Amino acid sequence: MDYQSWQAVMAKPISDGLSAKQTNSQSLNQLVQSVTACRECEAWLEPRPVIRVGIHARLLIIGQAPGTKVHASGIPWDDASGKRLRSWLALADEVFYDTDKVAIMPMGFCYPGKGRSGDLPPRPECRPLWHDKILQHLTNIRMTLLIGQYAQQAYLSRPAKTLTENVKGWRQWFPAMIPLPHPSPRNKLWLKQRPWFEAELLPPIRNAVQKLLF
Repeated sequence: MDYQSWQAVMAKPISDGLSAKQTNSQSLNQLVQSVTACRECEAWLEPRPVIRVGIHARLLIIGQAPGTKVHASGIPWDDASGKRLRSWLALADEVFYDTDKVAIMPMGFCYPGKGRSGDLPPRPECRPLWHDKILQHLTNIRMTLLIGQYAQQAYLSRPAKTLTENVKGWRQWFPAMIPLPHPSPRNKLWLKQRPWFEAELLPPIRNAVQKLLF
């Protein structure tokens, strides 16, 4: 699903019928069970899909793939990267993990394994298998954080060639889509060399997230 298709979904009226919401919630729960039971990539990795979504969520976070600590705990962003991300957004743990407020759906649901210079890229099977099916249930989403180049290339309209260019051009997609660098400790140098990110981008993004969720 590209940016225009996603915007079309977001423009549709939301049903206020209790039975419709209950049906959607039950259907989403069944879908999540299917995702967590997925073994499509068992030949390449140890499957443990990680996802956290709810039909009432207004903020969607699309990252890359779980790291080793998240793979062990089964809790998305349960590591140093997640701590920094919550700091960027000024969100307490209880809000960040409240599925009535925040949905978390990575590009790859399972830890992809180690490569020569860090973790391997997210497996390519997850998005075509699951993303559109999940997004059809998340009709309340009004803001999507695209963390890292894989999410940005998949969901931004006219993405730039580099992550830095995407992040610099954040205003053209704001507030529906917001490209962010990965908050991994490995990106300390990127952040240090680009002080404009924390000075110029984080305050308006943080304010928008606070207004959306509270």
